[in-house]
Amino acid sequence: MTLHITPSGQACGARVTGIDLTRPLDAATIADIRAAWLDHHVLAFPDQRMSDDDLERFTAAFGGFGDDPFIKPIPGREHVIAVKRRADETAPLFAENWHSDWSFQAHPPAGTCLFGITIPPVGGNTEFANQHTALDAMPADLRARVEGLQAIHSARGGYAPSGMYGAKDQGRSMDIRSGDEALATQRHPFIRAHPETGRQGLFGCAGYIIGFDGMDDAEAVPLIVELLQWQGREEFRYSHAWEPDMLVMWDNRSLLHRATGGYDGHDRLLHRTTIAAWEGQA
Repeated sequence: MTLHITPSGQACGARVTGIDLTRPLDAATIADIRAAWLDHHVLAFPDQRMSDDDLERFTAAFGGFGDDPFIKPIPGREHVIAVKRRADETAPLFAENWHSDWSFQAHPPAGTCLFGITIPPVGGNTEFANQHTALDAMPADLRARVEGLQAIHSARGGYAPSGMYGAKDQGRSMDIRSGDEALATQRHPFIRAHPETGRQGLFGCAGYIIGFDGMDDAEAVPLIVELLQWQGREEFRYSHAWEPDMLVMWDNRSLLHRATGGYDGHDRLLHRTTIAAWEGQA
């Protein structure tokens, strides 16, 4: 297979054609896709009529399956999650704030795969923010304030019983299971080297980052808010428009992402898998 890669022209992202993901991939093709993924951070593969078996096989080729806490997999599958919303749903939009998937884990996932099944005719873009570019462009005074900081990550704001998706979250079609384990914390360097490329970037943001090691909340909270405003600036973004039968894979180690709405009155369904942390990743 000959990959055809068309960059988005934005801060990251590329469209990949010339490949059939419903068939097993040879080692050379997997290596070519990985190289493009590391270069562009988000890859979109249109016109792929993939089954869940195909999605799992593709995911396994790039590092195996990460652990997906708090969201129950679809019936009959261990590693496939449904990201869905009914046309009449009124619960707050899922994942509408910037984040890196499961950054509160000791070994956060390398990437995420998301396959479009039912795609509304309007709205629903997924936005990505390149955190290598965000660090490269960061003003010297702000960088000096965050150099060497260990960020404290936690899922409590979303998945604790009192969190956004906790006991008071009603009428949601996604099968989210909150729990006290979301109260746990994990530390990661806020500036860190990408485990495969070695390139420095920012990791995580407000939401899962709840503080910084050794810093009191009076100082940490305003800094976290200031950083979020920087990390999601428009010049660091790629806005991805979905199509049915499109697979998107992104690198959680170099990006933030968020969902957008604008499709009220339309059903939306995507199937998601998680790519495990790169071997040796901190």
